[in-house]
Amino acid sequence: MAEAAVATKVLDHIVRSIVDNPDQVRIEAVDDEGVIILEVRVGDGDLGRVIGRRGRTAQNIRALVRAAAEKDGVDVDVDFLDD
Repeated sequence: MAEAAVATKVLDHIVRSIVDNPDQVRIEAVDDEGVIILEVRVGDGDLGRVIGRRGRTAQNIRALVRAAAEKDGVDVDVDFLDD
């Protein structure tokens, strides 16, 4: 599986800076037919902060992470999951 180290670090930094419980942020990379899906899990009550109004925060995070993934030379997508 291809690495997405830069994209993962950028995603981790952004999400941890938004949430109330940064210690509960978990990111897992899953290879889906050549596209790396970065699955983000956050603590109770923090998912709304990461998604934002009308999903705008999530869209902006995805755009930044995709741009960072160009340094890794891979295609990525970001999924925000509710535990």
